[in-house]
Amino acid sequence: MAKLKIRRDDKVVVIAGKDKGREGRVLRAYPEKERVIVERVAVAKKAQRPKQDNPQGGFAEIEQPIHVSNVMLVCPKCGKPTRVSQRRDDDGKRVRVCKKCGKDIG
Repeated sequence: MAKLKIRRDDKVVVIAGKDKGREGRVLRAYPEKERVIVERVAVAKKAQRPKQDNPQGGFAEIEQPIHVSNVMLVCPKCGKPTRVSQRRDDDGKRVRVCKKCGKDIG
């Protein structure tokens, strides 16, 4: 199984594709498919049949998964898009580190 350096609730910026330059929060990550769902990015319209909770039916906008290579993590400390490295902290746990400012990413 692939290991992603981007996790749920991370702030990311899209670096390739039709939504290039847009920022959003990761809603869901699929490590086995190497894809993430970012809020308000790669939105598609889906036809909805009339149901009891939505008697009118209509169109719903849903976010589509995009490949993890098309997004870059935004460092919460310096606010810049950055690559991510890893190191071990004092307890032996892996910690993600910003390549631009060198600070730990939560």
